[in-house]
This record gives sequence, C-alpha cells and structure tokens, in this order.
Amino acid sequence: MINIREYIEETIPLSEEDWELFSSKLIRRKFQKRENLVALGEVENYISFIEYGVARFLIPKEEKDKEIIFGFCFEKEFISAYDSFLTRKPSLYQIEALTDLSMWSISYEDLQEVYAKSFIGNVIGRLSSERLFLIKSKREQSLLNETAEERYLKLFTERPHLIKEIPLKYIASYIGVTPQALSRIRKRIS
Repeated sequence: MINIREYIEETIPLSEEDWELFSSKLIRRKFQKRENLVALGEVENYISFIEYGVARFLIPKEEKDKEIIFGFCFEKEFISAYDSFLTRKPSLYQIEALTDLSMWSISYEDLQEVYAKSFIGNVIGRLSSERLFLIKSKREQSLLNETAEERYLKLFTERPHLIKEIPLKYIASYIGVTPQALSRIRKRIS
C-alpha cells in the first residue's frame, strides 16, 4: 500500500487524515494469470493500483488469435475499465491478468464517499483519469501517425520490459499487425 501513497505524493502531499480515510477504503485483490479483472459486459466497480503483475486490455473474439489487444498495465500504475466505471454501464472490453497480479482497489461507492469527505479523493480521481486518458490518446495518435515498425520501436524504447514479459503475439496485436508481420519487423531492425 506504501507504493500508492508514494505515487500520489509525487503529485501532492497527503495529510495523515486524508491518507487514513482513503487507505481505509482500499481492498487488496489478487488475480491469477489469465483471470479476468473485468469481463466483457460487466460493469467496472473499481479503480485499482497495481502492486505487482501485468494486465492487458482486450476485445475478445471467437477465434482467440483474432482478439484485439489495445493496452497493457504494469506495477505502480492505475488500472480500470474507466469508461464503464464512470458511466456505470457494461464494459465493451475485458481486462485480463497476464501474470499473477495483486492490486489495491477502491470501489465506485467508496470513492464517491472519499470525494465527498476529502480533497485527496479528487486528486486520486484526477490522477487515474488523466493517466488513463493519456494512454488512450497516445495509442490513438500512434495508430494514426506511425507505421507498425515505428510503433514497435517506440514500444521497445519506452517499455523494454514489455518485450520481455509479454508474448510477441500480444505485442503484434497491440501494434496492429499479425505475428508474422512483427517477425519481419524484428528481423529488419536486428
């Protein structure tokens, strides 16, 4: 839980009172590899902070190799199917643990209470929503403005551990190519 406090305090100092209120609402949730954090069609009830592990955002398809992966989250990052969390409507995608994963979560109802009683709730809401928005915006810009090779190189530069921790077929889906096309890209740049 210390990691969350450190992460928040990079932006704003926390009073003990605010931290006590916020941390009293956190629950630790653990998931095994391949377990859904949020299933397709389920309403997201949490904003979470990953203590350890890796998760992926995906749109499932009947044929497993056709699923669309559009995001990854790692330790010390907020994670949520945030559009579902905000609208209280079923998610149009799912979030799955790629590794065993542990996170600290606050429910929608508890966050509303923290918003009402404390300044820190608004900061946490803002931090998580800004982070999730920037990831989405960056991904959209990348898909519109860069080639698949440029997307791969940028991913490799910005998140070298991603290449080590995530199967290449998932990376291929994330950058919008087939595994065979990714193999050709990797050959060209090595």
